[in-house]
Order: sequence, then C-alpha cells, then structure tokens
Amino acid sequence: SYFFHLTTLTWIMSKTAGVLVTVVVIVFQPELRRALEQLGRKNIIFSIFGPATVRAEEDRRSLDKINSEIVRAVYEMGKVKTGALIVVQQNDPLTEYERTGIEVDGIITSQLLINIFEHNTPLHDGAVIVRGDRITSATCYLPLSDNMSLSKDLGTRHRAGVGISEVTDSMTVIVSEETGKISVAYSGVLYRGLSSAELEEQLKKIQNKPVEEKEHRLWKGWPKNEKNK
Repeated sequence: SYFFHLTTLTWIMSKTAGVLVTVVVIVFQPELRRALEQLGRKNIIFSIFGPATVRAEEDRRSLDKINSEIVRAVYEMGKVKTGALIVVQQNDPLTEYERTGIEVDGIITSQLLINIFEHNTPLHDGAVIVRGDRITSATCYLPLSDNMSLSKDLGTRHRAGVGISEVTDSMTVIVSEETGKISVAYSGVLYRGLSSAELEEQLKKIQNKPVEEKEHRLWKGWPKNEKNK
C-alpha cells in the first residue's frame, strides 16, 4: 500500500498494527507461555544451540550409570560367591540366544541383577543378556568355547562366557561361584581377577570402540587366549 501510494489503507494498517500485536498475544497466550517455559529449560537451550553435544553428554551419562550398576552388582555377588554371567551386547544381535531364555525387559539396576542370580530362584541359572540400558532376557544358553588353552579349573560358566565372545562382539562379565572373582571375556580372551576399577575401564573401552574396528576384528578372526591377574 505504501509502494502504490494507497494512503487510506496505509493509515488503517498503521493504526491497527499495535492492536494486532496485542490481539496475537492474547489469542496465543497459552502457546507463548509454553514456548517460554521450554526456552527457560537449560537442556532445551542446549539442544537448540548444540544438539549433538547434548546427545553425546546424555549418552555418556547413561553409559556411566549402566556401567556403575553392573559393577556394583557383580562385586556384591562376588562378596557372597554368587555365580553370575552377564552378556553385554554391542553391534552383533543376540536374538537367537535371547530366545533360549526368559524375557525380562527391565531397566538395568544392581538390585535386579542381584535378584536374578540369587540362589534357588527361577532365573538364576544361565546368562543374562543386556542390550542398551535394559536386561532383555535371563536363563539364556550360550555356546561353550572349545579353546583347549583355557585353564582346566574353569567351569561351564567361564567357557560359556568365552564361547559367546568368540562368535559375537559382545562382552561377558563372569562372577565365579567358587572364588567370587570377577572375569571378563571379550574377543575370545578371558581377563581374570579384575578389580572394580578395571572392570569399569573394560566396559568403557568396548563401548567407545569404533564400529569399523569391531567389524575388522571379526574378519581377522578371534584370538584365543587367557590373561590372569
């Protein structure tokens, strides 16, 4: 209207512009309030200006919490010599092994893990499979390793832990029922007698490993070895 010199229309619009702003505020008051509330939240602001950074930080905190729950559970069980077998899934799906057990689908907590492996309970025998932040199944059967170089004093639980690590990229945490010591099996290698700090470090190491490296190791084959501490 200004360009075509429509004086009357320009005058009407200039007089109603302030009123329109007030009308918009009144009409959309609930929506504006919600928007301001969301902008006031720290995580929303970060997600706008740095979504990748926020997601990475949330993922790191989630992994740290999962690791802490697993470490706390296995060392509590180790104190009382409660045998346990916990398989932490990585890239390779473990669906066929989950089917051999009983579906749990529960968020990982140390209390739940301890309760599952408690003696004389329905779910204590076999392995637990962990995917992400959830325990997917319990009482699962795993393939036994035929590695003849493993110590003869190792039982079925340790051989099963090594066995699943030979055919998948998963990491298995093992609590010995005889000694209460903690072991980890990964890539066909058994690490025995780990401290809580060492176990947490092993869990972080596998979680931070690039996908390409994991796949490359699959093509090269699994080393068969045993490391004692």
